Amino acid sequence: MSSTGTPIAGTNWFLGTGRRKESVARVFLRAGSGKFTINKRTVEQYFPNFAWKHDATEPLKFTSLADQVDVVVTANGGGVGGQAGAVRMGLSRAIAKFNPELRPSLRTNGFLTRDSRMKERKKYGQKGARKRFQFTKR
Repeated sequence: MSSTGTPIAGTNWFLGTGRRKESVARVFLRAGSGKFTINKRTVEQYFPNFAWKHDATEPLKFTSLADQVDVVVTANGGGVGGQAGAVRMGLSRAIAKFNPELRPSLRTNGFLTRDSRMKERKKYGQKGARKRFQFTKR
């Protein structure tokens, strides 16, 4: 591994990039013993909430590769929930590169579909994206 926490190029790592809301996750995957680290921490440490941890590791459980591959993730931006979704997408893409035969089943179960929902922008003359300033009649 390099000093930035990303695996060194040329050592049979498969890269998958995942995005969700404002979060971006770069997922590196290779054949191994089942180690899963996110920003140099374990999944349990990084995602203390069960739902986040389940979201991030779901593609591994679905493809039953959990104990056959090592995963190194660098996630940044957004919140923890968004990062969990980004990890899920990046991991799915990396698995599809690692074993192309799994791609159709990942696609049909929605793992390779980008969740395009983003925060709506604030509009001028309003307090927020939808909320208006208080209306005064008199």
